[in-house]
Amino acid sequence: MITRLKKTLRRFRKEEDGAAILLEFVIFVPLIFSLFLMSVEMGIYSMRHMFLDRGLDITVRYVRLNTNEDITHNQLKEMICDYSGFLDDCDNTLRLEMAPLDPRQFAQFDQVADCVDLSQPVTDPRGFDLGREHQLMILRACYRFKPVFPTTGLGYAFTKDGSGRARMVSTAAFVQEPN
Repeated sequence: MITRLKKTLRRFRKEEDGAAILLEFVIFVPLIFSLFLMSVEMGIYSMRHMFLDRGLDITVRYVRLNTNEDITHNQLKEMICDYSGFLDDCDNTLRLEMAPLDPRQFAQFDQVADCVDLSQPVTDPRGFDLGREHQLMILRACYRFKPVFPTTGLGYAFTKDGSGRARMVSTAAFVQEPN
């Protein structure tokens, strides 16, 4: 029985049929599989971004129409998280910036978004001003999320903080309505 198995394995080793197909299989299957993983990651990223944009737009509409009402950073963050719905751990990983803008001097707004880093101590939000009537405002939300496949493709390409979370930034500009 063992000699028969040895003969079969020796014959299998000597034959070269299918060697070209095996080489193509070894090269292309990992490539196709990594493209599949990247497309899943991109689809989930796009869905998260759509939900963040939706929550931000509904909240901006509320802020724009209620100009003289005192709203805190935490209340706005809670509203965005409630309207978004799909964002995991939104209460702890979302940071907002709201500031008035001079349309003639737009360069004053910091280009780097203020984001939460869960591996660092908690810090206060960088800028949060509710503005006045007829004032151009910008509201920027930075959300940190864990990639679905952090070690392959797109999940690997994201820049991550100390806790392994990537960032997503959404911005909305609006003018405070008069009362």
